[in-house]
Amino acid sequence: MDEPNILYEDNHIIVVMKPQGVPSCGDESGDDSLLEAVRRYIKVTYDKPGNVYVGLIHRLDRPTGGVMVFAKTSKAASRLAEQMRGGDFEKKYFAVLAAVPREQKATLVNYLKKNPINNMVYLCPQTTEGAKKASLDYEVLEEKGGCALVRVRLHTGRTHQIRVQMAGIGCPVYGDMRYGGENAKKGGLALWAYSLAFTHPVTHERMRFLLEPPADSAPWKHFDLQKAMEM
Repeated sequence: MDEPNILYEDNHIIVVMKPQGVPSCGDESGDDSLLEAVRRYIKVTYDKPGNVYVGLIHRLDRPTGGVMVFAKTSKAASRLAEQMRGGDFEKKYFAVLAAVPREQKATLVNYLKKNPINNMVYLCPQTTEGAKKASLDYEVLEEKGGCALVRVRLHTGRTHQIRVQMAGIGCPVYGDMRYGGENAKKGGLALWAYSLAFTHPVTHERMRFLLEPPADSAPWKHFDLQKAMEM
């Protein structure tokens, strides 16, 4: 990928936009990742020799776009990771669902298990070996054409969590053929990490970054995203 789209940078952290379709970090595909793009940017911009440190704090699924923060020092990385464990690291998403949920607002709590062979995640009983608790809040912001724009706040960060839990209530994310099958409408995955908030690892200032989804592309263009950003 080209040079990253930087939203904020200082000596300790760098906040960037992750494009949809780009892996957060290296995977078995061998495709160029956002992590490597950030590393190259720092190396070239500051003429740094040898291996450049970039700390991966969190991930977004490959088809998901939005805001990500990377650490430029190991101290910043460990402090941000601590915030994630302590619940001080707040991630909010917009998703367009291919059906309208029965409840306008709800908390979903499920147990998930990943099958490493097909890289799929499944709902399972709590007693299943290897099951991990997954919790999120969602709120319907707008309905149009049988679809719903929802805001999702994650309480846990499981692989494919939003996609699996929403499909579990019969409202798969728009474009999610993997978990929605025939019930998901065809198109790009309509899942976007629009808000990221955390405490700066050194200055201790509370920081929040907002990034609107691609408003000119379907299905986002059918909804009032500006209004949703302000809600």
